[in-house]
Amino acid sequence: MKLTAEALRQRIGQFFFPAVFINDTEENIQETERLIRDYNIGGLTFFHSRASAATNYESKQKIIFNDDSYEKIKALIVRYQKAASTPLLISIDAEWGLAMRIEKTPQYPYAITLGALPENQSSLVYEVGKQIGLDLKAAGIHYNLAPLADINNNPNNPVIGYRSFGENKEKVACFAVEYLNGMSEVGILGCLKHFPGHGNTNVDSHLGLPVLKETLEELLENELYPFIKGIENNVDSIMIGHLAVPSLNDGKDTSATLSKPIIQDLLREKLGYNGLVISDALNMHSVSKLYETKGQLEWEAFNAGNDVLCFAENVPEGIEAIFKNASPDRIFESYERIRKAKEKVGLFSNETFTSGELNFENASKLNLEIAQNAITKIIDNGISNLVIEAHKNNTLAKLSLYKNTENTFFKTLNTTLPSPEFAFESLEDSDISSIKKHLENFETIIISLFVPKAKPANNFEIDNEVLELLSDLLQTKKCIVYVFGNPYVLPIIPNLKKAFGLIQVYQEFEEFQKTAGIQFLEKNTLNGILPVNIDIQ
Repeated sequence: MKLTAEALRQRIGQFFFPAVFINDTEENIQETERLIRDYNIGGLTFFHSRASAATNYESKQKIIFNDDSYEKIKALIVRYQKAASTPLLISIDAEWGLAMRIEKTPQYPYAITLGALPENQSSLVYEVGKQIGLDLKAAGIHYNLAPLADINNNPNNPVIGYRSFGENKEKVACFAVEYLNGMSEVGILGCLKHFPGHGNTNVDSHLGLPVLKETLEELLENELYPFIKGIENNVDSIMIGHLAVPSLNDGKDTSATLSKPIIQDLLREKLGYNGLVISDALNMHSVSKLYETKGQLEWEAFNAGNDVLCFAENVPEGIEAIFKNASPDRIFESYERIRKAKEKVGLFSNETFTSGELNFENASKLNLEIAQNAITKIIDNGISNLVIEAHKNNTLAKLSLYKNTENTFFKTLNTTLPSPEFAFESLEDSDISSIKKHLENFETIIISLFVPKAKPANNFEIDNEVLELLSDLLQTKKCIVYVFGNPYVLPIIPNLKKAFGLIQVYQEFEEFQKTAGIQFLEKNTLNGILPVNIDIQ
C-alpha cells in the first residue's frame, strides 16, 4: 500500500517524544498541544521543570518545588491525550520511582542500595519494579525509562554511580531483569540503558562525550552482558547512550546514538534485538551541538537505527529531514515497533490508565524490608560491647553530620542508649571547633554521616572541615560510623580504616534509619553486601 506524503509524515511524527515539563507556563503547554495536533507525535517524556531537565541544570536556575506536581502531571496527561489523534505513549525517568521527578510521591531505594541485597532477595527488586509500575499507572504514565543495565566499574563515574546495581555483571543483569519483570506484570514498559554500557566512563554525557576504549570482545565479556540477558528476557526497549566506542565504529569517536555499526550491526544483527530502540535525550551536549541545521541531528539519530527520538527539540524540521532521506521500509519498521508498544499497554483498546491514588503505605513496607536486608557491615571490632561499656561509664556520645539530633536513627538508639548528642548541620549553622571541644570528654562516639549529595562532585558536597573533624576523631576516639548515602563516599573519609565500626546504610529514609538503630540494639546479623569494591583509607 503506497502512502501519501502526508500519511508518511504522520507516521514519522510517531518517532518524536519531545520533553514536557510538569511545572510549565500555559503558553508552553499550548505549544505542546499544537505539536501534538499538527505533527502527530508519538509520545512525551516528562520532566519536573525546565530548570531541572537534563543539561539545563548547568544554568543554575533555581528549581521551584511544587507540592501539587503530582496532581498537575495527571491533569496535563489528560489534556495532552485529548489533543492527540493517535494516543500518546507517556514516558518518564523514574529509576527510583516518581520521586525522581515529582515531589510528594513514593521514593524507592537507589539501584546501588538494591545492589546490596543478597541475590536470594532478588524478589524485592521485582517488587520495586512492580510498585513503581503501579505508581506510574496511577498517574497515567505507560513507559519507564529505567532501569540501568550499566555496570559501574569506575568509581570516578560522575553520572552513573548510585544509579547502577553495582559492578558484578551477573547481579546487575539479574536485578535489572527482575525490575523489568515487576513493571511488566502491571503493564508498564521498561527500558535498559545506556547501551553499550556507560559504567566505565569518567565524563558526564550530559555535558561531554565519554569514550570507551574496550574492544568488542571485552564489551561482550562485561558491559554488554546485562543487555544480552535483557534481550533474552524480551526487554521492551533499549536506550542508546551518548558515548563513543571507536572499536565498534571504524575507529571513530562518534556517539553510539548516531552510530549505525553500534545500533544496526551490533544490537540488531549480532545480538538479535528487534524491540524498541530509543535515543538518550537529544538535548544533551555530547550530541546537541554537532549540527547547525535544525533537524539534522534527528535524522542522523533515526538513520543510525533509533526508533524513538527522546527529548527531540526540532520536531517539524526533524520530520522533514527523515521524510526526505529515509526509505518507506525503514519508516514502516520503526512505526510498527512503536505501534506494538502502544498496543501492549492498551492504548488502542481503551484500557484506562487511571488517575489514581498513590500507595505510600506499600512503598514504606517495601522500603523497610529492603533496609532489613541491604544494610552492610564493613568493620566490626566488637562495637556492641564497646558501646554498652561506654554507656555504662558515661563516656558515650553521638554526633550527627548534616542532620540534626532529632533524626530517627538517634531516636531509635536512645530508647536503650541515651547519651549526649551533638550535630553539625552546615558551616553557617554549626561551630565545628565547639563540637570538637565538647567531644574531648568522651571516649566512644557513634557518628551518623548523612551524605549531602548522591553524586561524587566536590566530595559529595562534604565540607573539608567535616572531613578534617572525622579524620581527627577516627584517630583519637573509638568511633562507630554509620553512613547514610552513596558508598562511594567511603574512600574520601581519611583514616576510616581506624573506625571501630563501619556500617553502610545507603539511604536516609526513615525506614533505613530505624532499621539501622534496631539492628544495632538487637545485635542482628547484617545481610547486605557492598555492591562495589571500595578502597577505604
